[in-house]
Amino acid sequence: MSRAADPGGPAEAPGRSPVVLITGANRGLGRALVQAFAAAGAQVLAACRTPQATTFADDGGRVRALPLDMGDPASIEGLAAALAGQPLDILVNNAGIRGAMGGIDTLTPADFAEVMAVNALGPLILTRALRPNLMAGRHRTVAMISSSSGSMTEGLDDDGDYAYRASKAALNILTLKLGYDFPDLTCLLFHPGWVATEMGGPEATIDADTAAAGLAGLILSATPEDSGSFRRWNGEPMGW
Repeated sequence: MSRAADPGGPAEAPGRSPVVLITGANRGLGRALVQAFAAAGAQVLAACRTPQATTFADDGGRVRALPLDMGDPASIEGLAAALAGQPLDILVNNAGIRGAMGGIDTLTPADFAEVMAVNALGPLILTRALRPNLMAGRHRTVAMISSSSGSMTEGLDDDGDYAYRASKAALNILTLKLGYDFPDLTCLLFHPGWVATEMGGPEATIDADTAAAGLAGLILSATPEDSGSFRRWNGEPMGW
């Protein structure tokens, strides 16, 4: 695993590679996003719960792993403290958990609260904690990996994951609110598709590398006019 001592540099440095922080970076879509952004020339801060056990393919020194537990506010604050003064161009809130999937009969308050804490509250307070870093960067972009499960028009199917759907719907409105309150940030929402990961399962219709490449391209090319949009990995608009 490569570790860059200083993945950023002054925000105004000409020609500086964008600095991207990705949560849930040790597996699945998050890991693929790390590789996609690194391949595009970005310096990547790969945040996950087990950075000491996480390795990436040869990345030319572009990837630095950092500890982060999105369900633990103290861990979020610790990451922000470790990155104090570090310009950050793009924050990709990707980490998420599924929770119980057995429908209303298996729903428990503890499981529901944990899913909401990781999938909705975590991205909100991480964005708050890293806003000074984003303001020191150039892109000033926050990308939330949401889901069609959080869509009021597209989010119904036979899966019984009440907590997951609620968490993604909450993430959607929280992202819109962030963009409304902070017009200096470009706040984006994405449905990555049904991705073949541990969460997505073997019947998924898109591989993680394809989804990640599409998402990375959209995020890197985003402009302030895109703020508040909800799109699929390939750029197609999502129904709210």
